[in-house]
Amino acid sequence: MSNTTPGRPVLDVWCELQCPDCRAALRDLRTLRSRYGDALELRLRHFPLEKHRHAYAAAQAAEEAAEQGKGWPYVEAVLDRTEELAERGEPLLVEVAGELGLDAEEMDTALIDGRHMLVVDADQAEGKAIGVTGTPTYVIGGERLDGGKSQEGLLARIEEIADRLLADQAD
Repeated sequence: MSNTTPGRPVLDVWCELQCPDCRAALRDLRTLRSRYGDALELRLRHFPLEKHRHAYAAAQAAEEAAEQGKGWPYVEAVLDRTEELAERGEPLLVEVAGELGLDAEEMDTALIDGRHMLVVDADQAEGKAIGVTGTPTYVIGGERLDGGKSQEGLLARIEEIADRLLADQAD
């Protein structure tokens, strides 16, 4: 969802926007963004699960929102409404875009024409290749941390790795 900045540690967040565990992980992601600011790049990676029928469309919508300049605010807004997404599907994705001041008509068109399908497919394929089986899963400093079963202790572990990477970068 974003371009990598050279020299800045990256936390890849393998997520799907209809996942209740990803919604719960949002608190940790907000903590990380608050603590590290721009020093740590949080990069959304899509891993839509087959059991959530609107997850693939939501991943495409997140890409369109990023293209329109509000990727993370859109992701957070959709994750905050996972149950509603399960019920309403694509109309909710377009509605959230409008609420955030995005071009809702363009969002609707992007969902119809599938312009972001390749990005979503590439993320999912890469996730499978590195062993992602559920969401949320994090990759930082070459270490994969699975939050799909339990998120207990993950924030502390991510912070530990990020602190080490940032210290190494400062040396």
